[in-house]
Amino acid sequence: MDRRLMLVHAHPDDETIGQGATMAGYAARGTQVTLVTCTLGEEGEVLVPELAHLAADRDDALGPHRVTELAAAMKELGVTDHRFLGGAGRYRDSGMVWDERGHAKAGEDVKDGTFWRADLLEASALLVEVVREVRPQVLVTYDEFGGYGHPDHIQAHRVATYATALAAVPSFRPELGPAWDVAKVYWGAMSANRMRDGLRALRAAGDTTSFEGMDPEGPLPPFMVPDEMLSAVIEADDFAEAKMRAMRAHATQIAVDGPFFALSDNLGNRVWGTEYFRIAKGVQGPTNEDGLETDLFAGLD
Repeated sequence: MDRRLMLVHAHPDDETIGQGATMAGYAARGTQVTLVTCTLGEEGEVLVPELAHLAADRDDALGPHRVTELAAAMKELGVTDHRFLGGAGRYRDSGMVWDERGHAKAGEDVKDGTFWRADLLEASALLVEVVREVRPQVLVTYDEFGGYGHPDHIQAHRVATYATALAAVPSFRPELGPAWDVAKVYWGAMSANRMRDGLRALRAAGDTTSFEGMDPEGPLPPFMVPDEMLSAVIEADDFAEAKMRAMRAHATQIAVDGPFFALSDNLGNRVWGTEYFRIAKGVQGPTNEDGLETDLFAGLD
């Protein structure tokens, strides 16, 4: 089977943090990997002091810079087909604020032209065109909460879900290409059990600041999914180094001395080479002894 995998993400760097090793692993074995990014991430925090002037409240030039970061990251992962929904800059990063529960949410002053304000049908039709062009058997995006509540993540989930349904309808916008039914849709996830193990290792090593506020024995954020809800695991440990290099390419967003790298220092890069998924559409294929698929295309060949 000619395998084709599509990922729909909100901002540059989301793809690498969530599924970088999976993307690199599939690309290396000849799978067509297509990344669709919905915004340029213009509202992101700038972690590099000498680039602080790029921030939205100063020069407002972060978006174009993050385009170059994404290109560098994709080169590290071996992904050659990466594009922006509707073209670069069609939708602006919506920004976010934190609520009292520690979840992200839309602020009160979300601007027109942002992805959160996008017309759902219009944005979905743009993705339908890409789906019908690429014809992926598997599509990966966020869950309905966008992992941690970011409005752009939630909107990416909505657009990906609606576009997947519309793309399969022959009478919907036939000028966008022949209908295509994506066989399997997954939501990216993080294993709660693995995160607890990682936090225990960090705390045992004397690191009390990385992932500050997270108690390995207490409640975890909603993007840490109970293991019984997981459907698939991709063990791409051979590509953990490529993922780490891609994370470094997103330098304005990911600090090299931040919690992601602290976790790797204490557990080895293998911690970032294993990635988890929840199936949202389609039928789970053959599984391992833990009840998890080890290939997102399981059952399709």
